[in-house]
Amino acid sequence: MSDWDVYLVTQENLSAGRSTREVVESAIAGGVDVVQLREKDRSARERYHLGRKLRVLTREAGVAFLVNDRVDLARAVDADGVHLGDADLPVRVAREVLGEDALVGRSVSFVEDAVAAERAGADYLGVGAVYGTGSKDDIEDDEYAIGPGRVGDIAAAVDIPVVGIGGVDVDNAGAVIEAGADGVAVITAITRADDPEAATRALGETVENARN
Repeated sequence: MSDWDVYLVTQENLSAGRSTREVVESAIAGGVDVVQLREKDRSARERYHLGRKLRVLTREAGVAFLVNDRVDLARAVDADGVHLGDADLPVRVAREVLGEDALVGRSVSFVEDAVAAERAGADYLGVGAVYGTGSKDDIEDDEYAIGPGRVGDIAAAVDIPVVGIGGVDVDNAGAVIEAGADGVAVITAITRADDPEAATRALGETVENARN
């Protein structure tokens, strides 16, 4: 996989009354590169059924599809891989379960953790929270914001793709890319947008412009 520009993390209760399927369809139309099934407030069974539907949509569109935290769910819905946090299975274990071709991502906030994750076999890193999100329901709380500078430090320390996450939107995404990230991951910048398709496209253009 080569494109990490715009990475959507789903969360229906942050989607302005729209279903996650509707948001994902719009994001695909807007050129999203990666979709991660999050939906932390839903049961495993509910995420499984939703994941099966999203797998069909993303596969038809050629968009990478990952599952947050749950290696078992990623395998059950035939996702392209999994994104792991500190409390989840180790990268090596996820690799053993999902296979060599799976995408295994890891959330990190510090250079030493990033280097360790790369050494363990992670394919990419979700780095953040870059900015304060202003919402306890979102990825991270404000006090954990690390800023684009730390993103740059991590990007310089590893050879795998780095995706900035946490409080990222069309107004500040450029700074994340200029710092060294390969892409940006968002929830509400797409899910709460008046037009998720247009928001996805605008994020992609911002990333491309910042890279150039």
